[in-house]
Amino acid sequence: MSDRNLIEGATGPWEIVIGCEVHAQVSSKAKLFSGASAAFGGDPNSHVSLIDAGMPGMLPTVNGYCLEQAVKTGLGLDAQINKHSVFERKNYFYPDLPNGYQISQYAEPIVGHGVLTIDFEDGSSKPIGITRLHLEMDAGKSVHDRRPDATLVDLNRSGVALMEIVSEPDMRSSEEAVLYMRKLHSILRYLGTCDGNMEEGSLRCDANVSVRRPGDALGTRTEIKNLNSMRFVGRAIDYEARRQIELIEAGESVIQETRLYDADRGETRSMRSKEEAHDYRYFPDPDLLPVVLQDDFIANIKAALPELPDAKRARFMQDLGLSRDMASVLVTERATADYFEKAAEGRDATLVANWIATDLFGHLNREGLDVEQSPIAPNDLGALTDLIKDNTISGKIAKQVFQDMVATGDSPADIVEKKGLKQISDTGAIEQIIAEIIEANPAQVEKAKENPKLIGWFVGQVMQKTKGQANPQMVNQLLRKALAG
Repeated sequence: MSDRNLIEGATGPWEIVIGCEVHAQVSSKAKLFSGASAAFGGDPNSHVSLIDAGMPGMLPTVNGYCLEQAVKTGLGLDAQINKHSVFERKNYFYPDLPNGYQISQYAEPIVGHGVLTIDFEDGSSKPIGITRLHLEMDAGKSVHDRRPDATLVDLNRSGVALMEIVSEPDMRSSEEAVLYMRKLHSILRYLGTCDGNMEEGSLRCDANVSVRRPGDALGTRTEIKNLNSMRFVGRAIDYEARRQIELIEAGESVIQETRLYDADRGETRSMRSKEEAHDYRYFPDPDLLPVVLQDDFIANIKAALPELPDAKRARFMQDLGLSRDMASVLVTERATADYFEKAAEGRDATLVANWIATDLFGHLNREGLDVEQSPIAPNDLGALTDLIKDNTISGKIAKQVFQDMVATGDSPADIVEKKGLKQISDTGAIEQIIAEIIEANPAQVEKAKENPKLIGWFVGQVMQKTKGQANPQMVNQLLRKALAG
């Protein structure tokens, strides 16, 4: 274990141990056991079937598409696919759980052990074990702020299909937990099995946190529920670890419990005592047969898997010559990687990548847009780099053309032609301008001969006279020749 992950307490160093339980909403139009809409929003209780409402005598039917999405996710996590899995009833009572139980999986989940590799800025990586992935139905939502005298219940989310992805307690810092969440988010979006929208609750993290002296047995853990942003994951873990260390160093004990993160206060607070599996009295759901998957069903899903981020990054580095850092930036989102590949096809990939990572991302970030909403089509951005490579325009003029492309949607070639922005590469024309400037500034010429660094002043004069359109490399070459004469 790296010393960078140790926290220094009043009585010596401590190690954080973190495991994550991530609830990812399956990208399905219908719910897990009914045909009701799984869409986000809608009027309260408008996406509810009799099954979702827990009406007596209603029998659930498994949504086969959700099974397929779970298997796809398991394969994307390099995990074992269990050909035999069982739905069970997880019994607890809450107003937004109309049946008094949640249909989930426990003893026999659909996906078993897997691995997810996180990557650090220094180029190193670390495998994080995946314990399991199981399918379960979501509960409804209790609404506390509509009436001062009552809590209302909205069952729109009741029955929505969730994949609960449980990690091993392999993470040792909030940084590692955030990297894990970001990588998982990226893989899910590449696979298309979850949209990853944390604001809408499509992806939520429960972080299990404990502390111990380096090398000791695991300490008592607490679970921080429903973290809905990457930033909150990191902050909640850091606060909770420090809270536990201070408790232990003060001679008190950490209580195993469920806690919530208060983002306004930047602290965790107690919610309830932590339940164990036996508290839920799991037993196989008598209304649902075991799920039995055939080999060809799994094989067909595997054959259709997209190229995932790690493989795509390796290809960008090996085949296109991108640096690891640049390739990592481009593969985080599948849409960005697709945009880059279209823009870079048959072109200087590094030049295209630099324009995407700087100018395009800069514009999109300022406007709050995704790459799918880019005002510049991939091929037009690639065509802009073509004009730079063949010396039609300079890099500086290209910045101006880029802004015009954003504003008008016109192609770079049309903008260059309409505005007369072609780079001047006529040796004779540039030599004539240089001669005029040298003749008009004899004192500056003498200074430049004594101090060659002052050639920059002459370059600026030439670029000013040509409105920035002179070929910079040619200007430098011809100036050095003229000043040396």
